[in-house]
Formats: sequence, structure tokens, C-alpha cells
Amino acid sequence: MTDGRAPGAAVLPQNPLTSPSGGLQSVEMDPVEYTLRKRLPRKLPKRRNDVYVNMKTDFRAQLARCQKLLEGGGHREICVHGLGLAINRAINIALQLQASSQGALQLAANTSTVELVDDLEPDDPDEAPGEPMTRTRNNSAIHIKVYYPSP
Repeated sequence: MTDGRAPGAAVLPQNPLTSPSGGLQSVEMDPVEYTLRKRLPRKLPKRRNDVYVNMKTDFRAQLARCQKLLEGGGHREICVHGLGLAINRAINIALQLQASSQGALQLAANTSTVELVDDLEPDDPDEAPGEPMTRTRNNSAIHIKVYYPSP
């Protein structure tokens, strides 16, 4: 049941890669030869009532920010955005807001797929196959509108 790789070694799937010269390549890459650099995702336009949820910031701090926008910020609606692993946290924040308002808030959720770009940089630039490449991948996203319904 062993496949000959070192334990904990990352395996990069065989995806189409783009070299700086613009050509598509389909190569099996050795994870030891390349360093993966994940670019930041493209953000939606940032409005005052947009909240981008991540996994690094404390849950209670993100929840408090949302409550402050709805109660003290003068907004009748906010939009909670979550990408990838943060989808569950975005859903939990929206549900906590709804529960704490005793049902006064309503939710409208939309899902989407976001295309992300990764840079693959060679560890040793002196080697022949050491040309930097990019890889695209898809990641799920959720956008939850939390709002007070019109009377």
C-alpha cells in the first residue's frame, strides 16, 4: 500500500499548466522541484455592508462585526461571503445572526464557483525544466444576503 513517496509529500495533480510563453503543458510535476504560491482570489466589489469571512479571524469577532453592521451601522442588509473552507463558517455566522434576531432577519444564499490561479516556481532556477508556470483551479464560494424584510 505504499507508493514510494516520502510521507507527507505533496502530490500535485496532472492539470494543464501555462508557461510564461503562453503554451499549455500537461506535465506530471515533482513537488520537490516546484514551490506552490497561491495567489489571492479576485474579490467582489467591496461595499460597506460586505463581510468576507475567513478561517484565520476569530469566529466571535466576525460575528460581532456583522451584528455591529446590522444594528449600529444603519444597514438593513449585509452580504456575507465565504470561499472554500470558510463556507461553513459563513453559513454559521448567517444562522447565528438570524437566531439572535428572534427570526426578524431573513437569509438568501447564492453559491458560485471561483477560478483561482496558482504560481509554480522552480526551487532551482538553474535547472533546465525550471520555467515558472501557472495553474488554474476552481473553488466553491457562497454569498449570503442577511436582511430585514420590508414591512
